[in-house]
Amino acid sequence: MKIQKAVITAGARWQRTLPLQSLIDRDGQERTVLRILLDEVRRAGIDEIAVVIPAGDEAEFARAAGDRNVKFIEQREPAGYAHAIHCARAFTAGQPFLHLVGDHLYAGGNGVSPTERVVEIAEAEGCTVSAVQATRETLLSHYGAIGGQRVTGKPDLYRVTKVLEKPTPTEAEQELPISGLRAGHYLCFFGMHVLTPSVMEILERGLAEPGEKITLSAALSELAAREQYLAVEQTARRYDIGAKYGLFYAQLALGLNGRDRNALLAQLLELVALHNTETHEIGQGA
Repeated sequence: MKIQKAVITAGARWQRTLPLQSLIDRDGQERTVLRILLDEVRRAGIDEIAVVIPAGDEAEFARAAGDRNVKFIEQREPAGYAHAIHCARAFTAGQPFLHLVGDHLYAGGNGVSPTERVVEIAEAEGCTVSAVQATRETLLSHYGAIGGQRVTGKPDLYRVTKVLEKPTPTEAEQELPISGLRAGHYLCFFGMHVLTPSVMEILERGLAEPGEKITLSAALSELAAREQYLAVEQTARRYDIGAKYGLFYAQLALGLNGRDRNALLAQLLELVALHNTETHEIGQGA
């Protein structure tokens, strides 16, 4: 199985400005979040990229992408994340594709590209692969999470048996156990998948049904019952830029994993020392 296409979703109205934000990347260059994500995709050797955006926003996203050869697909109604992925069905044209969300950035991993790792496994195994990360149970309300078993001889690889969307800690403890993880931690989505045509077929059928709309987690859980579905645990870290202080944490992580690391560390230490001094002086004066 060869992965030649990628889809980045940024269709939610609340999310629309996030990929347009500018940060300083690992090389010390100012880039938009969207350009950083496009670079991440291309590190995996993929040049055919589509971005799902809110209707009417193509001009802004085109500027944020720079001179990149990117296709923009409008999500004409705010019908959710699974619907946004499904909007790219004509672009994917029955082929497997790499999928990233537009509100996550990645740093760390000792120089190993998370996209390259996910694509490598998907091409070798010929199946859907999700990137996951061990996550504290207090954060389960932000992510989809998986249950399954480790693949023998491959400590970072799991055969997925079940997926739940934003489970409670009790649900996760009962239905998503993973042997070997620290207590109170579960494997949650990383915002990065390789999805096969089977996933798009499940989404299409679910979206056509009246009533409650299908989620990507529900589609992947159905897939796990039908065919091989793997998850790879990432050593890089994900940063949700839509969360409180998310852009700040992402910028800090990019800086600390880039060429300006030492200068940034020196400034941070100076700032912390100044803050501690001011706090001490206020305490003495109280």
